[in-house]
Amino acid sequence: MLRFLPLLVTVFMLTGCGPRLRPFTQQLVEEQQWEEADLRRIQFYLSEDVVLQRELRSGSSQIRNGTVKVINGREVEQVVFRRNTPGVFTFSPKSQRVAVSFEDDDQNFLVFGPNPKNGDRYTLLASDWDRNSGTVNYAGREWRVSSADAFANLMISLKRIRDEDTRGRVVRGRRL
Repeated sequence: MLRFLPLLVTVFMLTGCGPRLRPFTQQLVEEQQWEEADLRRIQFYLSEDVVLQRELRSGSSQIRNGTVKVINGREVEQVVFRRNTPGVFTFSPKSQRVAVSFEDDDQNFLVFGPNPKNGDRYTLLASDWDRNSGTVNYAGREWRVSSADAFANLMISLKRIRDEDTRGRVVRGRRL
C-alpha cells in the first residue's frame, strides 16, 4: 500500500494544477459586461466530446479535416473535438451567439448560444434537431452531429479571467 502513496500524491498534485473550468453562461456575459474585444481574450474549452459526421458519396470530394470510417457500409468522414479542446472566439454572428474556432483556420468554427434548458450555458447550436441528430455548418459544409452532443457547452477558466481583469494593491498594514 505504501508503494502507491507517491503515485497517489503525484496524481493529486497534477490534477490540482490545471485550470478550474466553469460554464460560459449568458449571466456571466451580462455580469461582466463583456463585449467582442473582451471575448477575444478568453480561452474557451469544450465540456464534452463533439463528433461531426458527413456521408461521402462515391467518387466525391477530398478529405481535408477528418478521418474516413465505414459505418453501416457507408463511407463517413468524421471530425472529432475532444473534451477540453481549447478554442478562441472568432466573431459574433448575431446577438447572444459566439463562433469559436478550435483550429488554426478562423473559417473553421462552431457556433454556440445560451440554452435556457441548460442553465443558459453557451451550448452547441445546430439546425434541424431530431431525436438522433442535428445539422451544423463547419468548414463550409453541412455535418451531422449526434443529439448527445446537444449539451456540449463552452467552458472558461474564470479565475484566470478575474485575475487578469483585477487591478489593485494589497495593503500590508501599519505598525508602530
